[in-house]
Amino acid sequence: MSTPAVIEIYTEMTPNPESLKFVTNTHILPNFQIDFKTQELAQGSALAKTLFDIPFVNGVFIANNFVTVTKKAEYDWYEITPELKEAIKQFIASGQKPVDDALLPKDILQSEQSAAADDSPETRIKELLEKYVKPAIQMDGGHIEFKSFDPSGVVTLSLQGSCSGCPSSNVTLKSGIEGLLKRMVPEVTEVVAHAE
Repeated sequence: MSTPAVIEIYTEMTPNPESLKFVTNTHILPNFQIDFKTQELAQGSALAKTLFDIPFVNGVFIANNFVTVTKKAEYDWYEITPELKEAIKQFIASGQKPVDDALLPKDILQSEQSAAADDSPETRIKELLEKYVKPAIQMDGGHIEFKSFDPSGVVTLSLQGSCSGCPSSNVTLKSGIEGLLKRMVPEVTEVVAHAE
């Protein structure tokens, strides 16, 4: 991870009032994202462990150039944002790896190439999610992950980051994503959230 001379961090609100997106001018986790919903699950990430050591942190989602932090409900953002910005900035400046290599996919490129040769409904669904849905959801500090497509036409997706527990996530899932997939992939009958 190459670190710029001056590390800049700004925040963006997300649709989830308990989550805030911390955007940086450096790549934290290029071409991948990972969601840590609890401190126990953060064992493979030095960055997530650092943030979970702060008592008001309830979840950490790490992506390309941002970290979405979910806070405990009893805290207000104006009180805790400066401490979170400083913790993220210090971590980036330290040069440590944000996530252990063991948690990263072995070869993202190889799986993308093999999927390109396949024109199944599942492949078309994944392509639509990558091209249209993920960028919009990442702008809100979240992520959506394809879980399965069953023969009856049901697509199961996992909502992560600020989307996990967001009051408007069901509307996004049903009105937005389900509508898009049904129009573009006729085999799709329904889109549901993965129960975690």
